[in-house]
Amino acid sequence: MTRPGRADKSPGARPAHAPRSGTDRIPAGELAQLRARLTEAEATLRAIRTGEVDTVLVAGKEGSQVFTLDGAEHAYRVLIESMNEGALTLTVDKTILYANQCFARMVKCPLEQVIGSSFRRFLSTTDRAALRTLLKRVPPAGAKVHLALRPGDGSHMPVNISIRPLARSGVKRATLGMVVTDMTEARHNEERLRALTHRVVQVQEAERGRVAFELHDHITQLLCAVLVRSQALANQLSQCDGPAKREAVTLRVLLGQTAEEVERISRNLRPSVLDELGLVAVLRDTTAEFAERTGVRVKLACVPLPARLPAPIELTLYRILQEALKNVEQHARARRVTVQLTRPDDDVQLVIQDDGIGFNPEPHPPRRNGKGGLGLLSMRERAIYAGGELKITSVRHAGTEIEVIIPLGTERAGARAAPRPQRVTRPGRADQLRRPAPTSRAATGDRSHSVAGRVRIPLA
Repeated sequence: MTRPGRADKSPGARPAHAPRSGTDRIPAGELAQLRARLTEAEATLRAIRTGEVDTVLVAGKEGSQVFTLDGAEHAYRVLIESMNEGALTLTVDKTILYANQCFARMVKCPLEQVIGSSFRRFLSTTDRAALRTLLKRVPPAGAKVHLALRPGDGSHMPVNISIRPLARSGVKRATLGMVVTDMTEARHNEERLRALTHRVVQVQEAERGRVAFELHDHITQLLCAVLVRSQALANQLSQCDGPAKREAVTLRVLLGQTAEEVERISRNLRPSVLDELGLVAVLRDTTAEFAERTGVRVKLACVPLPARLPAPIELTLYRILQEALKNVEQHARARRVTVQLTRPDDDVQLVIQDDGIGFNPEPHPPRRNGKGGLGLLSMRERAIYAGGELKITSVRHAGTEIEVIIPLGTERAGARAAPRPQRVTRPGRADQLRRPAPTSRAATGDRSHSVAGRVRIPLA
């Protein structure tokens, strides 16, 4: 029995006067936070020791501060020096603060002579002006430009330059980062591909000419012979043979339409008017046929040409017009088209305008099914290989303008190499030239019928 007022002195009881430990005085939540911070600090120290961290961000009363550890820039310097592209940092006045060895090899100049010099010394006068304009307004996301470096040996190197503003800690003046990529091999591959494309076009044109010749000198002639025989058959039938005579007349009309269609295909493959009469004649012929077939009004304005243009240039301009009119017919929904052929200075210029719905002239990647996107590309490649330039301007719901300019003063891109094709006529074959303006189909009561726009066969 325990006496009243006496403390319980059992072995498990703590004396009333014993002090509490430090952890007993800290709330459980605060203790957990301290342990978490200790674990995070230990992990940070472990990462610094193992080299996983080269920069530490410390948040204090004066804001966040960045501390770079000694030796941390070594890995980045090794990376930049091992690049296959030139890497530079410039001031806004184009003074080179840093350059890697690859750029020094590009300009064929010792690295100690590159650093501290002006980047402009490695550019031509024209490229200096282009770079100056670009550097005035470099967007935060950076910009790219194609220029040509001038190495120390006087050669030229096509390069692609990527420029981006840099924010460097502790440096008040603005700096620019620049990556220079050598495009020499890419340009060579582009030239090889363009030469291959041109060769394919040459083979295609030769095949088109052969097929057009076969259609005109074989299929059309056979259709003309069948047309004459069907007319003779219709004439032998009397009025008493009413249904049979009407069928014979209908057969004659269908044969005439078939001959016209075959001749139209032959003309599109290779118009004899182009070979015999020249560019102006084929432009008139093509625009007139297009207006008659589609109902789109076409205005043609051509300056007189003192002499025939080189055959490859005439063919290039004709094919560009042909493709442009095809796009108008299939996509533009235009009501009017204007075609202008002029001779500014020593150039020849062809401009095709329409008032259609317009489109986005930026090139698009080809579709997986292989459809679409080749028309504009073929026009551009034809113009480039002829030594010219093709520009496409289009605004939604405001029409499209296609302009091609080809210089005539210099011999460019083999424009003089291809001889003008000669038309071969086989003995006994009629080979009359098609008139520049297309002939319309004969009315029902007409006594003659237009066959293929070249030969007119009397029907009675």
